[in-house]
Amino acid sequence: MEGIPGRHVVVVGAGIAGLAAALHLSRGEGRPRITVLDGASRIGGKLYASEVAGVRVDAGAEAMLARRPEGKELARLAGLGDTLVDPGTTQAAILSRGVLRSLPKGHVMGVPSDVTALARSGVLSAAGLARVPLDRVLPPTLVTTDVSVAAYVRARLGGEVVERLIEPLLGGVYAGRSDLLSLDATMPKVAAAARTERSLLLAAGSIAAQAPKDAGPVFTTLRDGLGGLPEAVAKASGADVRTGVTVRELIRTADGWRLVTGPTRDEEVVDADAVILAVPARAASRLLRREVPGAAAELERIEYASMAIVTLAYSKGAFPEPPAGSGYLVPPVEGRPVKAVTFSTTKWPHLAAADRDLVVVRCSLGRLGEEQMLQRDDAELVALAMDEMTEVMGVRGLPLDSRVTRWGGSLPQYEVGHLDRVARIHAAVAAGPGLAVCGAAYDGVGIPACVSTGRTAAVRVLEHLERLDALGGDPAAPSGG
Repeated sequence: MEGIPGRHVVVVGAGIAGLAAALHLSRGEGRPRITVLDGASRIGGKLYASEVAGVRVDAGAEAMLARRPEGKELARLAGLGDTLVDPGTTQAAILSRGVLRSLPKGHVMGVPSDVTALARSGVLSAAGLARVPLDRVLPPTLVTTDVSVAAYVRARLGGEVVERLIEPLLGGVYAGRSDLLSLDATMPKVAAAARTERSLLLAAGSIAAQAPKDAGPVFTTLRDGLGGLPEAVAKASGADVRTGVTVRELIRTADGWRLVTGPTRDEEVVDADAVILAVPARAASRLLRREVPGAAAELERIEYASMAIVTLAYSKGAFPEPPAGSGYLVPPVEGRPVKAVTFSTTKWPHLAAADRDLVVVRCSLGRLGEEQMLQRDDAELVALAMDEMTEVMGVRGLPLDSRVTRWGGSLPQYEVGHLDRVARIHAAVAAGPGLAVCGAAYDGVGIPACVSTGRTAAVRVLEHLERLDALGGDPAAPSGG
């Protein structure tokens, strides 16, 4: 597809946020010529799938929120709408005090709302359970600024709720620690209640009651895995997508922006009217250091956690009983290397359609501060995952196949003050005409949130190009927020 002569947008980063930005750029009136550059050998970032025991299984993100529309809408725009599938079950458990226990009904990201349901779950000890109802009589916990999740929840409900419910739930999303993670950024509804409600139990009950009763499944995926989404989006965008191209410098020019790529001995220069940075925070910081130092300094402070996913394929007979739920979470206090387990063929029955005798399991290992454990070789990580299946699920025998996928520095940490930091980043970037940022570092780590940031970046750039045309091509003219 030909773009408007003289109008060229470069997207740096071919993860799902960058590709979504490219697709939304292509749908704007007077679409520009679009180039997507990525230093990796493939596109897609954390969306990637490959075969395990002959079944195509996601190696990165394996589900996206179905109740946020952006992810499903992107799939439809890319021609994959009819391949969206619902989970067979989303009933998850917690491994607490050595036993798999159901998550208590009515919880909000681990915050309980029903003491009776919490007691029935057995997740907490008798002492930990007895501490929870004190929330209703304790003086208010004044929250006027952002605080850590752990600090607020511990003050209201006690340490065991933090250790055995909050930590595994938040860890499953961020691979982080609740004593560092921002209440405002990771639990916005709870944070809002903390500023107005005395009782966290009652506030969680109100939040749970507001959840839609007939909104359908919480999660969805694609029949052939979310790893197939990036290629479809890239194709639908019509962009010139180039992998193996590392952008080293970003320079503002009289006419727009100049990107310097490749090794110093054989560098290539790419000129653009506008640029979207869809790369992790540290990479964005490096590129912005020269022209937008304020944003670069803020981006440099965003920490990332590393993790690994070990995928095992067993014959069904290896399990004393077939897995009944979608998986389970493991609180760090349990002292186990595996932090979460997904029974893929139970959660997504279509994966088992080709081979009814197969059970595919995904084990997540590692969280913030545990990088040393991830330095073990693949065989050791597979052995840790196999031990988990033997000890918790009673699995007998060896897996039919295995796969280890390492995600080094892949999950941004939304630490206390994150929302203010992101606001400062966006304000600084907005001062650069025809410049935008998007991705998991800003407004959410899930696929729909990343897609949303990509769309917002595309809108900002298209508005700049329209303004550029209206003002006779002066790139120095204010581009607005």
